[in-house]
Amino acid sequence: MNTLRSRAIKLLARREHTRAELAKKLAAHGTPEEINTVIDQLTACNLQSDARFAESFIRAKASRSGSLKLRHSMLSKGLAKTLVDSHLATADMPNELTRAKSLWLRKFAKAPANTNDAKEWARQARFLQSRGFSTDVIRRTLKEPMEQLAAEEPNEGDAA
Repeated sequence: MNTLRSRAIKLLARREHTRAELAKKLAAHGTPEEINTVIDQLTACNLQSDARFAESFIRAKASRSGSLKLRHSMLSKGLAKTLVDSHLATADMPNELTRAKSLWLRKFAKAPANTNDAKEWARQARFLQSRGFSTDVIRRTLKEPMEQLAAEEPNEGDAA
């Protein structure tokens, strides 16, 4: 039991782990009852906390990911849906559109050269979609640069 506890503490010393992650990593070294007992003890001592993991995860990933991807990743790590939703709602991070625009600017810095370039628009949209942004946010992120580009193009009647 002490070796199981020391393994768990070593894992937690490297980074935060969810209860489910810790149980999975310790599965080969003890029975489910022993593992649950050790994790319960670590939780009671505040060495393991799913809430602290959620805060840390959001802080680390929010600038590069949309809410959909953050939610999916945290759920796949074994966090409760209510915990995930509450932390995403109260997280101190810029709104979804601001994060999408910031990420888009770092990657592309400019809209497709031709306003009719559907292939380039789709490529940029796929990039944002892979980062977990909703279709509404993607559309709004890519639409604004396209409108700015169209406003900057001279009209045919302006040439003299």
